[in-house]
Amino acid sequence: MRAVARGARGRWTGWAGLCLLPLLLGVERPPGLADVRDVRHWSYPNYTRVVVELSSGVDTTVKRLAADRASGKPDRLYLDLPNVWVGLRYADPIPVGDGLLRGIRLGQNRKTATRVVIDLQRYERHRLFRLSSPDRVVIDVFGSGARRSESEERAAPEGAPKARRGAMAPRPSPPTVIRDIHTIVVDPGHGGSDPGATGVGGLREKEVTLRVSRELATRLRDRGFEVHLTREKDVHLSLEERTAFAEGVGADVFLSIHANAAQRRGAHGIETYYLDKGHRRHSMRVAARENGVPASQLDDLQRALAGLKVSEMSQMSARLAETVHGSVVSGVRQTHGSVKDLGVKRGPFHVLFLSGMPSILVETGFVTHPQEARRLRSRFYRDVLAEQIARGLSRFRSERASRLAGRSS
Repeated sequence: MRAVARGARGRWTGWAGLCLLPLLLGVERPPGLADVRDVRHWSYPNYTRVVVELSSGVDTTVKRLAADRASGKPDRLYLDLPNVWVGLRYADPIPVGDGLLRGIRLGQNRKTATRVVIDLQRYERHRLFRLSSPDRVVIDVFGSGARRSESEERAAPEGAPKARRGAMAPRPSPPTVIRDIHTIVVDPGHGGSDPGATGVGGLREKEVTLRVSRELATRLRDRGFEVHLTREKDVHLSLEERTAFAEGVGADVFLSIHANAAQRRGAHGIETYYLDKGHRRHSMRVAARENGVPASQLDDLQRALAGLKVSEMSQMSARLAETVHGSVVSGVRQTHGSVKDLGVKRGPFHVLFLSGMPSILVETGFVTHPQEARRLRSRFYRDVLAEQIARGLSRFRSERASRLAGRSS
């Protein structure tokens, strides 16, 4: 079987290098296999994210095949999804043509396995995530010039000679820890069909987060930051789309704005989270609500975190969280007299897990608490929050600049 597709930037052959099951039209689907529900991608100049959504979770790895110029096959990445059936659903390749990816191909590699092939135009490294609720595989592909994080890797082509002991390795891209802080992505939590928490008097989290984020963006720009908002109106964005945007614009910091909620009306206060392997029971409840999944579904994310070297990035995110949180709590106390300090905490948040830069999530108050709901409705209070978050980020930038100056002196 052979298919030909025309992508955004020309023609490439389809299934010849995919090793698809021959004569698939006559093959019955084996029982008990999962399905491919959707394939999505987001493109930026030096970065593309591909998401394959499945009806059940899988374990997989990404491999690379070098280009075969004689047969016209491009450089490509591929991954096998065991116990997944796609059949002939994606008989034609999915064109991308964004300068990094030519296209994406899916096919039945074996009766009980689907293969995903990413045809490359330009490649430096990649990163793989597996997420649940819904189950999906996330493949990030980076071109030269993109920032490098610890969870990214170069895939040597299959059949390439292994490096000799003592051989010179390619020099990695500069890690985030030596970068200045200039570009900020502000992420107003929830939106559109996802209202987030609903509190006293029908106050909705998605409205609070957008209003605080808009004001925060203004105040950060006044301080000389380049600022991007993941959303500027009431629209729904997936967690992987929000963080793909941050990677795509080359953010130095990712800041997600949320409002808290609890069944107990007396719960109140401000807390700030960063990504780390450790957590407490309360952190898991908050993470489950903000991730939009049952707490039991966070186990997969916890296992993935355990496999990452998150220490260096976690230290930066922890310092960012401490600086911003301290500024917010002190500022609110100065203007409103009191606020409960719930502290800086660690937790498994998808929106932080998918970010390759220092990232924090700020819970600005409880929409379910009568006094805090009144405050969050107040423009003055939201302005105080925005101003204090901006001051905290400015202080963090100054600290980083001092450290950079110390290293260069």
